[in-house]
Amino acid sequence: MAMAMARQTARVYPQIIRSDLPATEEDPRMPAEMRHGLAPETLDPYMNFVLRFFYSFLLDSPVSTAASLSCAAASLSDVDRVSLLPDDLLRRVVSRLPAKDGARTAVLSSRWRHLWRSAPLVLVDTHLLPDTRAGARPARAGAVSRAVTAAVSAALDAHPGPFPFVSLTCSFLSRADRGVLARWVRLLAAKGVGDLVLVNRPWPLPRGVCLPVGLFSCASLRRLYLGAWLFPDTATATLPRDAGFPNLRELVLGCVVMTDKDLDFLLAVSPELETLAVVGNLTQLHARLASHSLRCAQFCLSTVEEVAVVDAPRLERLYIWGSLSHGQPRSKTGTRLKIARAPHLRFLGYLRPGVHVLQIGNTTINAGTQVTPSTIVPSVQMLALSLRFGIRNEVKMLPSFLRCFPNAEALCIESEETHEPTGNIRLKFWQDNGLIECIRSRLKSIVFREFHGHENEFAFLMFVAENAGALERMVLELKLGKYAAPVEIVIKIKALESAKWASGSNKLQLMFSKFPSAWSLAKGCDLSCDDPFLCLCYMPTYFEMRDSSGQVKPLGYL
Repeated sequence: MAMAMARQTARVYPQIIRSDLPATEEDPRMPAEMRHGLAPETLDPYMNFVLRFFYSFLLDSPVSTAASLSCAAASLSDVDRVSLLPDDLLRRVVSRLPAKDGARTAVLSSRWRHLWRSAPLVLVDTHLLPDTRAGARPARAGAVSRAVTAAVSAALDAHPGPFPFVSLTCSFLSRADRGVLARWVRLLAAKGVGDLVLVNRPWPLPRGVCLPVGLFSCASLRRLYLGAWLFPDTATATLPRDAGFPNLRELVLGCVVMTDKDLDFLLAVSPELETLAVVGNLTQLHARLASHSLRCAQFCLSTVEEVAVVDAPRLERLYIWGSLSHGQPRSKTGTRLKIARAPHLRFLGYLRPGVHVLQIGNTTINAGTQVTPSTIVPSVQMLALSLRFGIRNEVKMLPSFLRCFPNAEALCIESEETHEPTGNIRLKFWQDNGLIECIRSRLKSIVFREFHGHENEFAFLMFVAENAGALERMVLELKLGKYAAPVEIVIKIKALESAKWASGSNKLQLMFSKFPSAWSLAKGCDLSCDDPFLCLCYMPTYFEMRDSSGQVKPLGYL
């Protein structure tokens, strides 16, 4: 889901009034391999969104079908100079070809006949689709999907391995195909697979299509992406004697049916695991993070009752985005986040004050909870929060949440629309609430997204401006052409600019967006990225505006 943003100086406001922008649509230019491609009538809107989110994050193949191979003669000589190259170099050439192109090299000459089988094989089933489909996955089970399934079986049988990268996302496997799936997994485990993307296609999930326990014998796995499967009951199933993933560093589970004990098992048998992402899980989950290697954990668009960070000494990033509780995004009992031991946790989001239940150590954080050394997480430097400023109880929890993270230097606030406001909270509420350490002495950057113009939003921003002594920038995201009373918005912005800024001068910057914010699973998992919430940089956007005569005038890149 794309997001268009723009910088804007604090003196120009015409974009607030514009209302002739196109409606938000999915970019039709998205590559086919990034789309789930399932028949739309088989999905409800929410699951369609979840699957689009998941498929867009699947691993990219290290080889491409886009490159063309030329047989044009480089000279008038009939000498086959390529075949004179050493076997090792030729194997490296073949290993960089799509599977079917690599197999075709065997017919070039006897010199090439053995090379495909002796070179590592990258197997991507979208590369096995007919050329006319251009990588687009089949929408329904049929001749195309069955042909791809058969081709995968043939390749796994014929090639001795290793398989550095395997992506299987085109097959519609049912209970009748459990033997096929078990054989695939057994061959991959025996021949050595490095990165594995294994996604089933039927929807809704057919009963009884369960991952084979042989998967746990794939000791060579480094990255594992699983989608649309039932998980075997690891507590009662007869597991392989050597069950475990000693080399696994990245695990992504999308739309799986699993229990809490299954997740505990995966963490226990993956001693090198650094990244865990759970997307759209189909059962209520109580996630217990006890891992000495885990550095990043994400729970996105999932039914999560609880995330308990029990013992995670290396955990740096924890994200809960679009989570549900009891199947409802805003149930009375929200997801509970427990933080016991995470001494290096630096990035945390998206907490929902008044909805999520936050527990630090043995203390549940409530409105008015007193700050003590046992109720803070001092390591957090970047914090993202999401709340409805029109709901009093959510706003009243905000000070207590902020006090738990006294060293936060960057704050991202996503303001959700309130359809039934429950009352205003004025600036006096914040002034009477007392000291909030991170705002007073630490906060350098705050990004406030989806500004609706509500009085409670304005009061909070004014409090930050008048109390954040270290503030370097306050970015306010305005929605292009979406305000019923744009003049009132301009008045609030002017008042904010004229505030008595504790940092010494006006730090307000305006940003205009025509798309709602969207979380990036890839950005969150990138351990080298120091800005997962996109708080520190923005891409400029080109704007135009119609004047009173109806003529379009350029505003330039803002």
